[in-house]
Amino acid sequence: VQLQASGGGLVQPGGSLRLSCVVSGSFFSVNVMAWYRQAPGKQRELVAVSTSDGNTNYRDSVKGRFTISRDNAKNTVYLQMNSLKPEDTAVYYCNAGVRLGPLREPSNYWGQGTQVTVSS
Repeated sequence: VQLQASGGGLVQPGGSLRLSCVVSGSFFSVNVMAWYRQAPGKQRELVAVSTSDGNTNYRDSVKGRFTISRDNAKNTVYLQMNSLKPEDTAVYYCNAGVRLGPLREPSNYWGQGTQVTVSS
């Protein structure tokens, strides 16, 4: 199982970016999908999470600006980031709970990270 994240880059304050993360490989199903971020010198933090039944949750600092969505048919999760601020600058990582078989508990997988820099 591999997670491939893309879509990061340099954007001015107030701008937008859309991150994507595709889960590939041999597995039964993808459960929870999430985005985390880690700024220099700080711990990795949860940004947004999407459950397989469509529930979503966000950290307070991104509510109203970021939207997590998923395409279950494509095993892909997205993070639409609007009104970006310099404090959103970080490496963003996708995370997924993946079932390798119908009776298996989900295993946790990480993508490689994509850099988001918000600066004028």
